[in-house]
Amino acid sequence: MHHHVILGAGPAGVIAAETLRKHAPGDRITLVGEEREAPYSRMAIPYLLIGNIGEEGTLLRKSARHYSDLRIETVQARATAVDVKAKAVKLDNGNTLAFDTLLVATGSTPVSAPIPGIQLPGVHSCWTLADARAIQGRAAKGARVLQMGAGFIGCIILEALAARGVQLSVVEMGDRMVPRMMGPAAGGMIKQWVESKGVTVYTGTKVESIAQGQGQTLDVKLSNGKTLNVDLVISATGVKPAIGFLEGSGVKCLLGVLTDEHMQSNVPGIYAAGDCAEAFDKISGQAIVSAIQPNAAEQARVAAINMALQNRPGQRAVLHGVTQINVLDTLGLISTSFGHWQGVSGGQKAELTDAANWRHLNLQFKDDVLVGCNSVGWTEHVGVMRGLVEDQVKLGSWKDALLKDPTQLVPAYLASAQAQGLWNGPGDERRR
Repeated sequence: MHHHVILGAGPAGVIAAETLRKHAPGDRITLVGEEREAPYSRMAIPYLLIGNIGEEGTLLRKSARHYSDLRIETVQARATAVDVKAKAVKLDNGNTLAFDTLLVATGSTPVSAPIPGIQLPGVHSCWTLADARAIQGRAAKGARVLQMGAGFIGCIILEALAARGVQLSVVEMGDRMVPRMMGPAAGGMIKQWVESKGVTVYTGTKVESIAQGQGQTLDVKLSNGKTLNVDLVISATGVKPAIGFLEGSGVKCLLGVLTDEHMQSNVPGIYAAGDCAEAFDKISGQAIVSAIQPNAAEQARVAAINMALQNRPGQRAVLHGVTQINVLDTLGLISTSFGHWQGVSGGQKAELTDAANWRHLNLQFKDDVLVGCNSVGWTEHVGVMRGLVEDQVKLGSWKDALLKDPTQLVPAYLASAQAQGLWNGPGDERRR
């Protein structure tokens, strides 16, 4: 009987444990989670703050017996070190777990900006259920809230805070909102939209310090000379893979744990999945950290099958690609980003901006393939944009048509994909 240890009880860890049980019915499986709560989804926390769900709605699996029924052992602890030679994980509770295969699915951790006062009461990340409870206590209707960061995660938090009826100010170091997902025109359009909804946005601005104000308030000094007195500060300045415990282990890491197309690291028997994995993407030929839940789920499935088949390499599962996709709803304005939206060397691009109707479209080509794109307000083309980028559809003469008129995405996809057997005509609704 083999022992499979999974570090991390988020979506990747839970899916991996369930997949392992399916493919290795007689093996021992241990799921190690750092938090006291049952495994839950961080992506559900904004819905908890809005009030659409209660805490039970964040749970990944609703039954209290789910894990015991699958004979999955659960341990509340944090990994502190991995001994590759001994095949053992040291935990912060003093225990050591021996393993035959190991999955690192520890996800990400918030990056705390080096700002004086960042540790004061009333300054919170929005990452855990404990964070959500603290935010609920201070973000009452009419409360003055300052949010640091207007990236993808920051905009999701912004949506939840606005729904709570707070007076919201957002500070972003970049020159636009969601700068890692949108170019200047699109990011600027999102900023204007958010401001039209009553949110104050300071771009190109830093928080210089946070000090205790009167009562429970905080005085936040900005680089633009303003000082804001607020009831709550939320730090949404980014996240990084939670892999510090692997330092010195011999497991090779760059941004995340480097894995091959089987989700295995450079150490046989040690795998990674989810936000902490730098997975090999066969489409781009690069290793990519892409912290979205569909990637976590597929990587976990591939890793778990290969863990179960560790001694049968001829039957190994393969990760076919890393989906590079973001779809964001910012106070009712839908924006999307796919693939290499910033373009590639030697490529061509087409852009269209309809500021009056809050619409923007940016297409990036390499030869006759759409390698990336992003959009604001162009919801009818989302499935087609994803299909063109992920399937690497050769557009032929349609590329020139799109350079002249980027709105012709649907006919371009249908004609080109059908010619290449990627779409089978009416009734095949895979992308539309």
